[in-house]
Amino acid sequence: MFERILWAATLGLAAALAGCSPVAMIDKLPADMGLPANTPARPETPYEYPAVHDMPPARASVPMTEEEQVKLEKDLANVRDRQEGRTAPGKKAAPAAKKPPNDAANGQTAGTKANP
Repeated sequence: MFERILWAATLGLAAALAGCSPVAMIDKLPADMGLPANTPARPETPYEYPAVHDMPPARASVPMTEEEQVKLEKDLANVRDRQEGRTAPGKKAAPAAKKPPNDAANGQTAGTKANP
């Protein structure tokens, strides 16, 4: 009885390990059981995996100091304000005059269209 259990366990382990083998089993199947007829051929050389554990070389430049970062942020804010037509902080722009709606005579507001 013990021999049967040991023999069954050995066969089960061998079958499990054979299923995990790195050899492609589909290449060893007969032609009528293998790949379909229109399957492309395998490449001559296997694909190379990217080197994920290689570290990039050390940087040649050093990080910015706090003063350089503050100066850069101020310069960027000034450029943004200039592009958007904003005035510099501390200076107040003249209030813009309100325009009457386009069709004030018809009683329509600027964003609506009349139904013909």
